[in-house]
Amino acid sequence: MTPASELPEILLQLRGLKCPLPALRTRKALAQALPGSVIVVECTDPLAAIDIPNLIAQTGDTLESQTREETVLTFRIRKC
Repeated sequence: MTPASELPEILLQLRGLKCPLPALRTRKALAQALPGSVIVVECTDPLAAIDIPNLIAQTGDTLESQTREETVLTFRIRKC
């Protein structure tokens, strides 16, 4: 098994996609990721600020950070 520190960070560029696509694509990436992986999601849909934290609560993964810079929301998620 690969240690979490050696897993590559997965970047999801979801800018321009509208609800529910950012949450659906994030769910798919989490389903395919190895435990310990970090997924960085960048999106511009304002509803993602609600949808993605709710998704993480459902999946049991960890939302390490959530930031907003102008219109871009960035989520850092660790797969459990």
